[in-house]
This record gives sequence, C-alpha cells and structure tokens, in this order.
Amino acid sequence: MKKFILFALLAFSIGTLHAQKAEWKEMQDFHAVMSASFHPSEENNLKPLKDSASALLTKAKIWQKAKVPQGYNANATKEVLKRLVANCKSIKTAVNKNETDEKLKSMIATAHDTFHEIMEKCKE
Repeated sequence: MKKFILFALLAFSIGTLHAQKAEWKEMQDFHAVMSASFHPSEENNLKPLKDSASALLTKAKIWQKAKVPQGYNANATKEVLKRLVANCKSIKTAVNKNETDEKLKSMIATAHDTFHEIMEKCKE
C-alpha cells in the first residue's frame, strides 16, 4: 500500500510539473527556434541562426506579450523578457548587416543565457 501511495504521489507530481511547463506555450515555441539556432552555433555553424533571426525575434516578441504563468515571478520575468527581445532584435540587425560569425556567435550565446535566466532564475 505504501508503494502504491508513493507511486501515486510521484505520478501526480510529475504530471503537475509537466502541466506547469506545458502551460507556457510561447516559451516552448521560442525554445524550439532558440535551440535550432544556438546549438549549431556551438559547432561554428551560423547558417541556422542567420536563417531564423527573424523568427527568433518574432517568437521573443510573442512570448513577451504572453501572460506569465503561475510559478514565475512576473515582474522579474517581464524584465528579463524585455532584455531577451532586445538581444534578438540586435541579432536580427547584425544578421542583416552581415556581421562576422564570431560576433553572431557571441550574440546568440548572450540571448541563450538570457533565455535560461528566465527558465531558471525567474521561477518562484
């Protein structure tokens, strides 16, 4: 019986955590573009970033306008999202100006760090 209760509690906890993550669709949508842009840049492949700079900015703006779900500090999150949008805008501008791959790599790393700040430091 104890094992059953423990299992039920664990299943409920995992389900609750999954539901909380699933609530913020805009974060997941942004993450899909960020991941596809950032990880190739770690291997000096900047083509995905160059190809998706506009989408990265668009997804960041949509995320910024979305309601901050329960479990996140709304004030802190809004401030960091503001920085993230600025990061993505700078990336798009740099791509349009044909900046060097080294500069773009640095910029996407900064945006990636900002993204993780929201995921990790803005939680209540």
